[in-house]
Amino acid sequence: MAQLIQDWITQQAESYPDHTAIVWKGERVSYAELDSITNRLAELLRESGCHKGDRVAFCIPKSPAAIICMIGILKADCVYVPIDSESPAPRVVKVLESCRPRWILAVESATKLLDGVFADSNLTSGIRVASLDDTHILGDNLRSEVCRTELMNFSDEPQAYHNQSDDAAHILFTSGSTGTPKGVVITHANVISFVDWGVNFFGIDESDRVSGHAPLHFDLSTFDIYGAFAAGAELHPVPAEVNLLPNKVAGFIREHCLTQWFSVPSILNYLSKFDVVEFNDFPSLKRLMWCGEVLPTPTLVYLMKRLPSIPFTNLYGPTEATIASSYYTVKSCPESETESIPIGSVCDGESLLVLDEKLNPVEAGVTGDLYIGGIGLSPGYWLDDEKTDSVFLTNPNGGERIYKTGDLAYVGEDDLVYFLGRADTQIKSRGYRIELGEIETALSAIEFLDESAVVAIDTDGFENKAICCAFVPATDSEVSPARIRTELLKVVPKYMVPTLWKDFEQLPKNANGKIHRPRLRDLFTERLNERQPVSNESAAASES
Repeated sequence: MAQLIQDWITQQAESYPDHTAIVWKGERVSYAELDSITNRLAELLRESGCHKGDRVAFCIPKSPAAIICMIGILKADCVYVPIDSESPAPRVVKVLESCRPRWILAVESATKLLDGVFADSNLTSGIRVASLDDTHILGDNLRSEVCRTELMNFSDEPQAYHNQSDDAAHILFTSGSTGTPKGVVITHANVISFVDWGVNFFGIDESDRVSGHAPLHFDLSTFDIYGAFAAGAELHPVPAEVNLLPNKVAGFIREHCLTQWFSVPSILNYLSKFDVVEFNDFPSLKRLMWCGEVLPTPTLVYLMKRLPSIPFTNLYGPTEATIASSYYTVKSCPESETESIPIGSVCDGESLLVLDEKLNPVEAGVTGDLYIGGIGLSPGYWLDDEKTDSVFLTNPNGGERIYKTGDLAYVGEDDLVYFLGRADTQIKSRGYRIELGEIETALSAIEFLDESAVVAIDTDGFENKAICCAFVPATDSEVSPARIRTELLKVVPKYMVPTLWKDFEQLPKNANGKIHRPRLRDLFTERLNERQPVSNESAAASES
């Protein structure tokens, strides 16, 4: 059993050296090759003065080179920090100011971004750069000291590790409400616990071909990568140019004969929206999982009807609890497109608690705040005790350390947990308490809409909060707010019907593929402040 994440690679290299670890654009990397090159990178970092706990960042798009960085950094007893290569330079500056890495590992495509970052010599003083390309990175403000071909000068002999399982493995920077990214610290034990459970529960083995859809700065990728390596399976990272093109995603699953698909729901919505899944498609696929957002039930019905022999599993969990804390495998295709899918039962070593304001359990069927406890909990936020203490609490009923997710949930009569939405999506308008998630569920069942989202913005009017609906009409459909209102009024009361509307060619998404709700709120607020109507206006928007 692995004590440190990198142990999986070493174990597979010893047992099955010629087995393929990574498949990428026709290239195959064996476990022996992966073990060897990551040992050389670890040797470089150690010889340069890196010690246990030092941070090493990498700014490399999803590729074997990026995964080599992750493993090599861990083998040097360091903590890796993924940098989104599509981020603007000011955000990267904030991440580097926080984590203060000794090295940044990069490739040529990141030169422009890093050149802007390295223009601030005060920030980057002491940070060294290595290229994972065969040639050096050269910009106006930086030059790499080492390139990949020179790694061959370093030893590939394994070295003893000083890290232990409770030490940090990586820091994932997520969006912060103040505009400053917050770094979630994840330990080796956090990852190993979930991966061991997931490999066992899903029955992943060396015959599997596992998708790698999520970007590497998003925690879903952690299970893609280490779930595959723990089982000795093949990891098939999905190239960025394929990610959001549904016909290419479907083609990728077929061509690579994938046995496992794991992603956020948005890409599954696209597969449904563009009707690219054939009946009994993907003959090699053994399982399909999603996490990160609610999967609209109509999309689930579409997929389950076309893929009747494949189990579908909903996973739930925030970054702070390491990948996922609960699961629910759908028993049968939902009969109604408004049926709620539970987030289910806890993974081994985890706990889900639905509590009231005094941290006491609520009765079945009663809405409460959702808390998570157990082995997956992060130690907290990097160098931010105040923020850590505000959401990582001690449960007065038993003393367990718990994390306040900010989500609302209830326990059903079936003893399963049902997600209702974010606590900040429960609003009070015109004196009524309203769950925006309930409106979205109703919208998802409307056939002439391909995608929709509901947000609320502050107003000076009597309603206090204005409910706003962003929607994408189905192809060849004539859609107006009036037509949507008519359908909504069949299933929700009048006070829950949105008052502001905006149609899109595609809803804006963030870098993790989730609906960019802050962007939607900003768009509606801007138009409200301009005192201009926002109904039935075409405004295509997309954001990475």
